[in-house]
Amino acid sequence: MTITEKILAKAAGKKDADPGDNIWVSADILMTHDVCGPGTIGVFKREFGGSAKVWDREKVVIIPDHYIYTSDEMCHRNVDTLRKFVKEQGIKYFYDPGTPTYSGVCHVTLPEKGHCRPGEVLFGTDSHTCTHGSLGEFATGIGNTDAGFVMGTGKLLIKVPATIKFVIDGELPKGVSAKDIILRIIGDIGVDGATYCAMEFAGSTIESLSVEERMTICNMAIEAGGKNGIIAPDDKTIAYVKSKTKKPFECFYSDKDAKYLSVKKYDATKLVPVVAMPFSPDKVKTAAEMKDYKIDRVYIGSCTGGKIEDFKMAASILAGKKVKVKTFIVPATVEVEKALATEKIGGKTIFKIFEDAGCETPAPPSCAACLGGPVDTFGRCNNDEICVSTTNRNFPGRMGSKGSKTILASALTAAASAIKGKITDPKDV
Repeated sequence: MTITEKILAKAAGKKDADPGDNIWVSADILMTHDVCGPGTIGVFKREFGGSAKVWDREKVVIIPDHYIYTSDEMCHRNVDTLRKFVKEQGIKYFYDPGTPTYSGVCHVTLPEKGHCRPGEVLFGTDSHTCTHGSLGEFATGIGNTDAGFVMGTGKLLIKVPATIKFVIDGELPKGVSAKDIILRIIGDIGVDGATYCAMEFAGSTIESLSVEERMTICNMAIEAGGKNGIIAPDDKTIAYVKSKTKKPFECFYSDKDAKYLSVKKYDATKLVPVVAMPFSPDKVKTAAEMKDYKIDRVYIGSCTGGKIEDFKMAASILAGKKVKVKTFIVPATVEVEKALATEKIGGKTIFKIFEDAGCETPAPPSCAACLGGPVDTFGRCNNDEICVSTTNRNFPGRMGSKGSKTILASALTAAASAIKGKITDPKDV
């Protein structure tokens, strides 16, 4: 069996699980946030009764993060709904805005706070929940109706996905990062190329990546239609997880004779920086061939590109240089925000490098403009603006006005583009 099949079999109390099987699996974690949380709570109360209790108050994790720093009253109402529910239920893990417990983007908060462990099943009311397969668990996004059911029972009926294996071997060239790997794959197979499949990533290149870079790859499995993305745990994974939680976990690995829907191989030494042009993540071009494409702004942030390692990459490019276009910096979490002010490159903190380069003052940790949001959202794109962004989607209106255009890129390419005012291959700066 593959790693995905093994995890689901364990969660279902079965010896095996084959692609296409419909099985009831037990959840280890259910995560919801301020966008989908109220709807999930509504389903839960409708189906189980207004006085019903969640199946496990320590396994429901609620993380407001999408529309936090805004004057929009509807957004405030959503968070108030979550606060009321948390109080009623006695839910242990609630990262409340405006309090010391607030953290930021759910997909970075979950691993930071120790909620992600190898071998477990994590459901989240957000499509990018697949991020957490980077830690060797089955993690996938679900809708409010399914989440309401999980909230009440701790279980969900799942069709076991077939697995496509992506083997990437070799040393990455300078200027190429995990974002380029996953964009290249999506560009090759299309946004429907892995529909309802597990995307398993392996090979020496994957093994060489940090845990945060692996998160970037699994984060965008959904952009190829994947049910989940997953990477087998190794010493890096285990060390990271143990540094965040003392809870026990079990690691699973694909059998050597595991059956895959297909296996696709990549030579990492031949990869180059790429971008995804509007309006689809699979409209992939090399940064070099788009080098004359002028832009209006750059956005570095989100669950995909707002981790500390993303900012280190950006700072390595921006150090000693000036940006030509507005460049927005949005740390994913409070932990990342603190690191910007303490970690140094060449004797300067990352924050100081951004400041000296002329970037906009960093925003408070949140999803900010990644999902567009209210008109007062930090970094929100205006009509006709073209933005190079480290986010994960570039659909019409994704980052604000429907007249704007979003170009997806790595933190390295985004920073290089900020310096030139046009799409730029990092090696050119």
